[in-house]
Parts: sequence; C-alpha cells; structure tokens
Amino acid sequence: MHTLFTIALAMIAGLLMTRVVKLIKLPNVTGYLIAGLLIGPYCFKLISADALATLDIITVAALGFIAFSIGSEFKLAHLKAIGGKILIITACEAVGAVILVDVVVILFGFPVPMALCLGAIAAATAPAATLLVVRQYHAKGELTSTLLPVVAMDDAVGLMAYALSVSVAKMIQNGEAFNVMSTIVSPLLEIILSLGAGAVIGAIVAISNRFFLSKSNRLMISIAAVLLGVGLAQQFGLSHLLLCMGIGATYVNLRDDAIHTLEQADAWTPPLFMLFFVISGADLNVSVLPSLGLIGIIYIITRVTGKYFGAFIGCTIAKTSHKIRKYLGMSLIPQAGVAIGIAQLVVKELPEYGASIQAVILCATLIYELVGPIVTKFSLIKAGEIEVEPKKGHSAPPAAQ
Repeated sequence: MHTLFTIALAMIAGLLMTRVVKLIKLPNVTGYLIAGLLIGPYCFKLISADALATLDIITVAALGFIAFSIGSEFKLAHLKAIGGKILIITACEAVGAVILVDVVVILFGFPVPMALCLGAIAAATAPAATLLVVRQYHAKGELTSTLLPVVAMDDAVGLMAYALSVSVAKMIQNGEAFNVMSTIVSPLLEIILSLGAGAVIGAIVAISNRFFLSKSNRLMISIAAVLLGVGLAQQFGLSHLLLCMGIGATYVNLRDDAIHTLEQADAWTPPLFMLFFVISGADLNVSVLPSLGLIGIIYIITRVTGKYFGAFIGCTIAKTSHKIRKYLGMSLIPQAGVAIGIAQLVVKELPEYGASIQAVILCATLIYELVGPIVTKFSLIKAGEIEVEPKKGHSAPPAAQ
C-alpha cells in the first residue's frame, strides 16, 4: 500500500470516527484511537503492519511537536507568579504515581523492567482533556488556577522519569551489575545534554526572529527547529522529547511575541497529532489483551490512587486550602499524548515488554479519556468553581480537543 494512501486512509478514518464519538460526547482523541484500532492490522486490516512501519517518521515528528508545545508552557514569569507551591504539588503527585505503580506491579510478580516503565508513564497527564472541561464550563477559582499549571508540568516530570527509569530497566534486562555511571550519571547526562541542546536551538530560533518578521517565516523556522531537534536527538542518542521541550521553553522565554508563532503552530499541528493517535491505535495488538487483564487493572487503579494521595500530600506540605487538597488529585486522571508517546518509545527500547506496555497504556488511555473529564467536571463542581447548570444565553465556547 502506498504511503500517501495509508496517510489519507488514516486521516479519513480519524475524522469519521470523531463524528461518532461526538454523539456520546467523548473527546476526539478517543475517536482517533478507536479509528486506528479498527483499520489497523489487528482488526479489519485495512492498513498492514508493513504500511504502519513506513509512518514511523510521523510518530517521531508528532512527539517532537507535543514536547515543543509542553515546553512553551514554562514561561519564567508565569512560574514565578504561581510560586513554589505548584512545584511541590506537581513533584508529589507525579512521584506518588510513579512509586505506587512501581511497587504494586512488582509485588504482583511482574518483571521489574516492565514495572519501572509503567511507573514512569504514570506520571504524565493530558492537559488538553483538562483544559477542555475548564473552558467548556467556564471554571474559575483557586482549584482551577492550581490544576492547569500542574497538568502542564506533569508531562515534563514524566519525560524525565522515563529517561531515568528506562535506563535502569535496560540494565536489569541485560543482566548488568549496578553501575552508578550507567544507572544515574548517564541518564542525568542525557537529560542535561538534551535540554541544553534544546536551549541552544531555542535561542537560535529567538535570535532569527529579529531578521524574519513575517508570521509564515517564523512558523517555518519553528517547524524546522523541532525537526532539527528530533534529528539531532536520533543522531546522537539524546531524548528528542526533552530536547524539543527545551526548544519551546527557551523560545517562549526569550521572545515576548513567541505566543503568536506558537498559536500558528497549534493551528498547523492538529492533522499531525490526529495521525499520531490513529497510528498509535492501529499499533495496538489486541491479541495480547486477554493476558493483560490483571496488570491493566493494577496500572489503572494504582496510577489514580498515587495521583490522589500524592497531590493530597503535596497540597498539605504547600498549605493549600482544604478544597484543593480534597479535589485536585481527582482532576488528574486524564492521560493521552505523552503517555502514548513514551509507550511508543518503550517498544523500541525494551522490545520484550514493549508490546505489552503499549497495550496497557492505550487501553488505559481509552478508559482515562472516558472517565477523566467526567471526574474533573465533578471535582470542579464540588469545589464550587463551575455551575451545575450554565446560565441561559451563555453557551460554552468551542475548545480544541
């Protein structure tokens, strides 16, 4: 099957499925995953495994732009405004999920490398799903103000947790003895070099904006920077997720007008992200699902539990109000883009466990995307930050999904 035909088929399937999920008020990402599953090699086989392999470049590029978008959320002025409390809460809830998933999965007798990878992925959340609820119901208040920066930083913690965890997992898988260099120093060096290279590229993009003034030129420079970052990461064995996150963070902090270019990028990337999710759904090997029942349930329950109690502890340390301590953790259920992206990387890094981990994450994503927005809405209602019934004459503005 020709690559362009495969891409067209994937886009058409994704678009058609959004009409179906809209009828039951589910987010588009769920429709994309279902569409991919249906047309993929493990269901109706409209797209073969060989055809999917030719689309690997789309998956890698999409991950780069997802990381670039996450990095753009880290504007120093904003981070100073929200203070250190957000950092404490984010660290606690993310680490809480990582540790609890690691421990429980190991206690149930699953391989340690698998547990470490699942634990790292557990840290990530889905900012898009949370933002959709906030915009749709005009949520406003201290819980909302705390929730949005936490979910924005969650994925960054997840990316760094993955870089460390996968290194340890590979060491255990290969039967190597504990080595400080390979276990701690090398992963940290990879993180530093990745972020440093991203910072350099981001600075170059910011400087180039002095000479390229049109919106179209600046958009092309940003796209080229992300693709360059992904290419350099692959060439030198760095993390392209952290590298591209570094590009976005540096660029947004060096240029006050970077927001305009980022808005253009947000308008340009939806087809790429859609293809990414459809391809991810098509990669789901449903034949392994019957054997994943227990670990899938463990992951879904322990991640949510870790998020809730981690957030509660973080809020207690940060001395937030009672309603934030009570409801913040319940608003951190959604999980999508970065989690799926990391699962894709695990397939390559640890092929022995990659298919199983990917299946768990994709299935968990479907459940989280179904349940997460509903629970987030409930939490905001209980916190008194959205109305149970919208006022007459006021309709919710459309929100990107």
